[in-house]
Amino acid sequence: MRDLPVDLGGYTLIVSESPCVKTREEDGQTVEVVDRATNAKVFTVSLFAKMRAEGRGGRRAKGEEIRVTLETDPGEGFDEGAAVALVNARVSPYAIEGPYGMNAGISFKAVGLAPAPVPGRRPRSSTAPNSGE
Repeated sequence: MRDLPVDLGGYTLIVSESPCVKTREEDGQTVEVVDRATNAKVFTVSLFAKMRAEGRGGRRAKGEEIRVTLETDPGEGFDEGAAVALVNARVSPYAIEGPYGMNAGISFKAVGLAPAPVPGRRPRSSTAPNSGE
């Protein structure tokens, strides 16, 4: 089973490494990764995911950094520290046999990124408070 839909609505997602074109090493050369079906460039972003709900003892669980493959160019405005939401987020389990044994886990994929408000923070306004405007 691949590309299982996943609901990350209960998590705050913060960019920890800005989006960039995904690359891989091939015959000693760095090559940009492209989608096999569309031949479009594929992007990647690192996010810090932390549960919004409080756990036992009133504390939130520790977060975790996840790396997400993006099917489209996310565009500008997703710098380090930006709160984001994943568009059409999916996960796929994998298992790869290597020289040091089995490596298994899940990979994250999304169509793209969207800006998201950070819970508990008020959005910035264009005028300062008490400015008379």
